[in-house]
Amino acid sequence: MAIDQGLLQIMRDDLAGETVTEKKMFGGVALLLRGNMLCGVHQGGGVFRVGKDNEAAALDMPGVVPMAFTGRRMGGWVEVTDEVVTDDARRAWLMALALPFVKSLPPK
Repeated sequence: MAIDQGLLQIMRDDLAGETVTEKKMFGGVALLLRGNMLCGVHQGGGVFRVGKDNEAAALDMPGVVPMAFTGRRMGGWVEVTDEVVTDDARRAWLMALALPFVKSLPPK
């Protein structure tokens, strides 16, 4: 299945001030900051790497669930619906959780 290029462009636009790279992952496209995955899009939605300390707050938002692509939950990661990706306020809030966390990680 193809990803929604519009969702990917929204994420790219949000990160226009950052130096990010893209990589095909999880059946979609991941956006990496200094080699660490920050967020991404896949068929029907996206993912954000918010960190374990921010995960509970992120999961309180409608349309956000724990990420478990392989059937096993990945702590610190959340999956979102396409509606969340297209909602400027919700996406900005999740990005505000994810960016500082990923910037705190050592470069790869």
